[in-house]
Amino acid sequence: MLKFEELRSFLDEKADQFNAPDFIENDPIQIPHRFTIKQDIEIAGFLAATISWGNRKSIIKSAEKMLDMMGNAPYDFVLNYTEKDLEDIQEKSVHRTFNGQDFAYFIRQFNRIYQEHESLESLFEVRDQEVNFLHAIERFRSSFLEPEKNRTHKHISSPYKNSSAKRIIMFLRWMVRKDKRGVDFGIWENIDQKHLSIPLDVHTGNISRKLGLVLRTQNDWKTVEELDLAIRKFDSDDPAKYDFALFGLGVTKELL
Repeated sequence: MLKFEELRSFLDEKADQFNAPDFIENDPIQIPHRFTIKQDIEIAGFLAATISWGNRKSIIKSAEKMLDMMGNAPYDFVLNYTEKDLEDIQEKSVHRTFNGQDFAYFIRQFNRIYQEHESLESLFEVRDQEVNFLHAIERFRSSFLEPEKNRTHKHISSPYKNSSAKRIIMFLRWMVRKDKRGVDFGIWENIDQKHLSIPLDVHTGNISRKLGLVLRTQNDWKTVEELDLAIRKFDSDDPAKYDFALFGLGVTKELL
């Protein structure tokens, strides 16, 4: 086990190594990077993050399929789609259990949200006394999802149900983190990146345990908060930069 300063130095080095433009090429974050308009970035990013489970090449291919269905103009499509457009989409497959019905549901909800809000940022704002996105994600779920039960609801994870909410946490990193490395966008101005957590998946979870950052064996919200406590000791202002280190170490199998 590395001592505190050795571990921080090691993780800083790895975060610096993987937080570089060439990271974009093989990661779902390349999807929102195809756009410059804020709302296009948000919509493309949220959709790409939502289907981010499984093989990364497959995720990117499925996200490209969604962009094609929206004429590669997500914001314009969300505002101006016709019912015929959505009928066509509902008949198509998208990515694993995320199907055309789910995609059409998301488009309807985006339309409603953007009628009322300039950006998705206002639905994720962290309130005073809150230290992470636990309650913000639940407030977003309440705003985005209709009250009636729907199969699509399972695609928006709930930390109140102890989900790690990996895909939403990843999307938040993309939108909130500000640096000059060119990977994360940092287009949301009113949310402090100190509240971000690590998107917890097989890779980041396994590496976190191997490095002694967490003890819990499940990849759930309680483990997200356990990891928060550890990584914020290394950098309380920008804890999510260590996602690059943990994910990169997991993918390259450097520690195996």
